Amino acid sequence: MLLALLMVPLGAALLALALPTDRLRAALLPVGGAVQLGLVLLALRLPETVSLGGWLALDGLGRLILLVVSVLFFFSAIYTPRYLAQHAAHSNRVFVAGMFAFLAMMTLVSEAHHLGLMWVAIEATTLTSAPLIYFEKSPRSLEATWKYLVLCSVGIAIALLGTFFLAYSALQVGLSPSLALSDLLRDAPHLSRPWLHTAFVLLIVGYGTKMGLAPMHAWLPDAHSEAPSPVSALLSGALLNCAFLAILRFFQICGAAHDAGFARHLMILLGLVSIAVAAVFMIRQRDYKRMLAYSSIEHMGILVLGVGIGGAAVFGALLHVINNGLTKGVLFLSAGNIHLAYGTKEARGVTGALRRIPISAALFLIGFLAITGAPPFGPFLSEFTIVRAAFARGRYAVVTAFLVLSFVILVGMGATVLSMVHGSPPGEDSANEIRPVREPASTVWPIVGLASLVLLLGVFVPGPLANLLHHAASLVEVSR
Repeated sequence: MLLALLMVPLGAALLALALPTDRLRAALLPVGGAVQLGLVLLALRLPETVSLGGWLALDGLGRLILLVVSVLFFFSAIYTPRYLAQHAAHSNRVFVAGMFAFLAMMTLVSEAHHLGLMWVAIEATTLTSAPLIYFEKSPRSLEATWKYLVLCSVGIAIALLGTFFLAYSALQVGLSPSLALSDLLRDAPHLSRPWLHTAFVLLIVGYGTKMGLAPMHAWLPDAHSEAPSPVSALLSGALLNCAFLAILRFFQICGAAHDAGFARHLMILLGLVSIAVAAVFMIRQRDYKRMLAYSSIEHMGILVLGVGIGGAAVFGALLHVINNGLTKGVLFLSAGNIHLAYGTKEARGVTGALRRIPISAALFLIGFLAITGAPPFGPFLSEFTIVRAAFARGRYAVVTAFLVLSFVILVGMGATVLSMVHGSPPGEDSANEIRPVREPASTVWPIVGLASLVLLLGVFVPGPLANLLHHAASLVEVSR
């Protein structure tokens, strides 16, 4: 099953390269996404297994990330064919193949239980997603692609150095060095503390660059803004979570070494810095896709903040992985429809969206309410869990800073979103009323499906999902 989860998207990528027409390649996306999602749901029901001598395994953390990746890819794949039809001037051969290869590498990150293999998989996600960002082939998309490649590669190089330091922390005390996660967790109490601390700093900087944590976030606003909307949804809701998983793997080792306190302080600091940077740049943001990118930086900060606080906040952070990923799908896909209708990413060029594209604009507004923590949507529940845990653990200064910054973000993001959805569409006056644009079902129903899941998770967390979250949280809190 572990190998099948890799082979299906890789086989689909090769098939996409071989298919002769754009229409067939576009139709392959939802089919491949559905097959992959079906396999993932089946894998979640099977006992935990290992493959390739323990290099591949699917534990609670991997299952959680893989579930989010597969669900978001499935809905994005349904949305994408119609989106590609609007850009028929560009061949979609490389794009469709890249989408499936990107899915395969994110799947490999979820399954990797060898830190060297995980490093290779995360680097491969950069290489497979870069052509997707450059799909428009404009000067700005070229700049965004190069910035993405260069900065993420630098971050990955730093993470590789941290991985070497982690292996040396075992060699320093006379242990046999190994990058297998099971070996590292077993030997963690004996690892050299100075080398372990240095390794974690390098690793959180390296993988934090890929995750979009401030101040290592410079690639993220450009890449999310210039990529096609379904790619932006996957970058924000799936790829960043894969980088978060890599950080959690190393946090597990610190916890098993009974030395998680050092890591927690650093994660709380980076979490608050990320939220603060997002708050500053989200005020009066003129590009609504860049606004969503800074929202991603904010919510990556919330994830590491929750893990840094510990206790029940870890459960809240892992629940937020799901809620943020699905909500980002709602926002980026509906933003794609707005972009197609108005032809601009400038917020000042979009007014009266509720009158021009009422369904997509309403979904964009729902996504805004959800991502800013309004009840009864899922992000409210996960953020409330983190805040309640912070109070319970006496982190009053941390939670106060978090709530103040969240309010600033609510006001800044709200000013942009409300100006876009309300008012009159451009060109409308008393003599010329703008009629609503016809919105194809294939570009609306995937967003409705994601929004429904976000609403469901705000009022009810299904038992199997709750069990998965508790299992994953217990792996993160291994030292307790």
